[in-house]
Amino acid sequence: MKTVLYHIAVALLFVLNKLPLCVLHFFSTLLYYPMYYIVRYRRKVVRDNLVKSFPEKDLKEIIAIEKKFYRNLCDYFMEMIKYYGMSEEKVKRYMRFEGLEKFHEAVDAGHSCVLYMGHIFNWEYVTSITLHFNREDTAVGAIYHPLENRRFDALVKNMRAQFGTEAITMANTLRRIMQISKEGKKYVIGFIADQVPTWESINHWLDFFHRDTPVFTGTEKIAQRTHAALFYAHVHREKRGHYVLRIDKMADDAALLPEFEATNMYYRLLSENIREVPELWLWTHNRWKRTREGYARREAKRVEDRKKLVENSKKNV
Repeated sequence: MKTVLYHIAVALLFVLNKLPLCVLHFFSTLLYYPMYYIVRYRRKVVRDNLVKSFPEKDLKEIIAIEKKFYRNLCDYFMEMIKYYGMSEEKVKRYMRFEGLEKFHEAVDAGHSCVLYMGHIFNWEYVTSITLHFNREDTAVGAIYHPLENRRFDALVKNMRAQFGTEAITMANTLRRIMQISKEGKKYVIGFIADQVPTWESINHWLDFFHRDTPVFTGTEKIAQRTHAALFYAHVHREKRGHYVLRIDKMADDAALLPEFEATNMYYRLLSENIREVPELWLWTHNRWKRTREGYARREAKRVEDRKKLVENSKKNV
């Protein structure tokens, strides 16, 4: 049954992919109404996130952002479908890059480049960066989290790699970077680092939209280990379907920064970017579901379990 559904879905995606983007945007507008008013996809999570993130805004303003967000979310789905197999000419029209010379300057100075990104629409188009930045001495990649469905994961991976950007799984990130170094190359890799870390990987908290927030620090550690230059991908939308990514330098060498400074700097820039265009950030994820109190309880239990294990080991000796 799953195989049949997969083939039906692929056939539908193939048909939609052949339609002009303006037609897909029309379908997106139609999709918005049932998604927002009937299905109410993650409406409670989105509303709670917006209300707590913007306490200075009244409910009318919150709902206005909320509705714009859902319209953009529908656009994202349709634009992602169209992106697969899109011509170079068209994608250059839909995604414009500013500041790419900063990558060249960093690589010429002997540094690899880490590009901090957020889930700001339309992040899928960023993988077209290789159409503008293509050097034999530099590998360009994007870190991604594999989907549970292997077939759909392969489709998404191929879409993201279609212009030459290497799709690298989170689990294979450090290994792949070490391979690139052994090949005598530098790297330019995008990290979407605004996700929720697992309990086990939490080692840093910061204030993010008025809440105590656990954050990933793995990107910073990799950048410091490889003396990479740090950049932030500032995104805004010129008009429907047309985006601009501005590359802002954060640091020349991550290894020279104090611990967690790169992560703190990233979240400051991300927060500013979101406040400029709040309707473009992915509010459907519950990024604040892990609390410091919950973390403390887990740590206390872990210590208690370890004590019991040691006591039981002594008894068995």
